[in-house]
Amino acid sequence: MHVVLEQIINGLTIGSFYALIALGYSMVYGVLKLINFAHGDFFALGSYMGYTLLVFGTAFLTSHLGLWGGMIAAMVTAAICLALIGILVERIAYRPIYPAGRLPAVVSALGASIILQNLIMVVWGPRYRAYPAALIPNIQMQVWGIHFTLLQLVILTLSFILMGFLYYTIQKTTFGAAVRASALDRDTAALMGIDFNKVIFFIFTLGPALGAMTGVMVGMYYRQISFIMGWNYGLKAFTATILGGIGNLPGAMFGGLILGVLEMMGAAYLSAAWKDVFVFLILILVLIFRPTGLFGEKTAEKV
Repeated sequence: MHVVLEQIINGLTIGSFYALIALGYSMVYGVLKLINFAHGDFFALGSYMGYTLLVFGTAFLTSHLGLWGGMIAAMVTAAICLALIGILVERIAYRPIYPAGRLPAVVSALGASIILQNLIMVVWGPRYRAYPAALIPNIQMQVWGIHFTLLQLVILTLSFILMGFLYYTIQKTTFGAAVRASALDRDTAALMGIDFNKVIFFIFTLGPALGAMTGVMVGMYYRQISFIMGWNYGLKAFTATILGGIGNLPGAMFGGLILGVLEMMGAAYLSAAWKDVFVFLILILVLIFRPTGLFGEKTAEKV
């Protein structure tokens, strides 16, 4: 039983990464009905920026802010940088072609993804990069016979805080109501005085920022990063979005967590080589029997 619980903790840790990335996909699709394929590369670029800050600013960050403070500072800085890049990509790659329909926007998103991926390769090189191991303490913990690490506890706590913050912002604030209204009916929301450009600014700021912070956490957890990681994690996060119900933010959160647990259980009790096959088999079954996902797709009600 302890082994199963430990695997669940491992799965929740990985699933929290998928969930945070999936939120970016879900927000963009909910408002614009666009699959932002570049979102995974925002995540990868944020991970590389965090790596750069920790490698070249180690002495300054840790001496002034401490070990964990330095890591948080790296995450926040990477988030700010990616928020600006997200706005820039939206202005250049997406906004000029909104009137052309969905298909050109999808092609533009794929093009932006390829550009960002190759930009990472040109700047940081094609080799794997390793986060400084000395900065990431491997502190083992045990509660009721269940083993986990302090880093896992920090990652899960921070991930749930970020997910809770986003949920509260969307569901409980005035601007969040504007985002939800724009997602349900853009034209009616505009007639009610909602500035759609501000809504787009919000989702292309917050989504990449969350992706960047997730990228830093992934780098700290796995210790090494690659320029193609955006595609791999982006695909898993997109799968989590569909699993939970595309456009449904709570669905994206739970879809990511479920996907992480399923992946870890498949690796532990079936085969690590077949874990992805197991996950996508579950997804296919869900789409066959519940096409709108486990929690349903958010749609407008006609009354």
